[in-house]
Amino acid sequence: MARQFGVSEELLDALYHIDEQHQLFSDRELVALRYAELMTTSARDISENIWDELRANFDDGEIVELSSVIGLFNFFNRYADALELHQKS
Repeated sequence: MARQFGVSEELLDALYHIDEQHQLFSDRELVALRYAELMTTSARDISENIWDELRANFDDGEIVELSSVIGLFNFFNRYADALELHQKS
């Protein structure tokens, strides 16, 4: 889907190596990606520093929307995994 919206292969590949490819992302994108990773792996560990960075880059409505999208996609992934739904090639 990202390709359909014009996201380059280079940027998609960089998502797997954000620490090494961080220069390809804006500060706003980096904090959103860090937040998504934390929300997905250890939501209780989201620090005040992350909240400060979020607030510096997003307004309250955007943070709610970002959180909702992350949570929704986490749900989709867990639902599909639990039901062993696999994408056909």
